[in-house]
Order: sequence, then C-alpha cells, then structure tokens
Amino acid sequence: MELRNCPVCGKVFVYVTRNLCPECAAKEEEEFRKVKEYLYEVPGATMEEISEKTGVPPKKILEFLREGRLILKKENVNMILRCEMCGTPILTGRFCDKCANEMKKKFGVAKVPLQQREDMKGKIHLSRYQDEKSR
Repeated sequence: MELRNCPVCGKVFVYVTRNLCPECAAKEEEEFRKVKEYLYEVPGATMEEISEKTGVPPKKILEFLREGRLILKKENVNMILRCEMCGTPILTGRFCDKCANEMKKKFGVAKVPLQQREDMKGKIHLSRYQDEKSR
C-alpha cells in the first residue's frame, strides 16, 4: 500500500492505479463525460466552444486528446494537435502514424534476442562470477 499526495488537491490517498485521489479522479471523469457528450452532439466544435459550454478548461481537453481518450474528426478544422516528432497535424495521441511506426521498428530492433552459442544450450553460465569469488 503506497500513500501519495494528490497533485490536484494535495490530499493524502492510497495509490492504486491513478495518481489522483478518488474525489479528483471522479471530477476528472465527470469532465471527460461532459466533453465527450458535447462532442457527440456538436462534432465540429472548436476548443473554445467546448470549454465554454462544458466548463472544462482547454488544457484538460488537450490532455484528453493526448491521452487518446478523445479523437478529433478529420473534418474538424480545429487541428490543434501536432506530432511531437515531425509536427504533422494529428487527431489524437502524441505521434502521427508514420512516427509511431518508425519508433516501433526502432524498439523492435532492440528486442532481437542475443545469439546463442552451441556451448550455451541448457546451461547456466556462472564461471565468470565463480572465478571472481574464488580469488
């Protein structure tokens, strides 16, 4: 059990999955619900309009978009999100598809297993450590 201070209100709470106290997490979910419902009703709404009608700050709406919880429609002229690598306009998240795929490829290279030599099959090699201990 880990105790933390809520970054929003400062209350001490038991950390489970989110770094918010239960009250602030519930408030954030309510704000998300308001924004999502408003966008469902008015899909082409601007950031300022959404914020004005729902009472949710634009910074919080941007956070929902970057987290991938909200997705802008392609017709939406309010293209405010840009890929953090190349600057291309995006509809949700932090990276465009091209940059995301490029990163996946680069990370995939690091996952290539080490070459296993014939003499390593089925054995645990501790000789290096045993030599150091015996000195």
